[in-house]
Amino acid sequence: MPVTFLIPGPLRSFAAGKDHIVIEQSQATLADALEALWRQCPGIRDRVVTEQAQIREHINVFVDNEDVRYTGGLQTPIRDGVAIAIIPAISGG
Repeated sequence: MPVTFLIPGPLRSFAAGKDHIVIEQSQATLADALEALWRQCPGIRDRVVTEQAQIREHINVFVDNEDVRYTGGLQTPIRDGVAIAIIPAISGG
């Protein structure tokens, strides 16, 4: 069963303009799913994680509406059919 990444507007240029990317293979953790995403869209990687392979402070990742900062971070378990949203923080003033 596939996993679907929801791609925000600022990152779509790194995903051939697509608003979502489907990963067909089952993945055990968020880290595994992200690695599969990066194989398809390598430009997204540096915008989502740091050089130490941690989710950037200004990026929020949700697995089925659950913020991964509270569910295990990159080790969050992934079930088949899940939607993963990458949401950059927006600020203004």
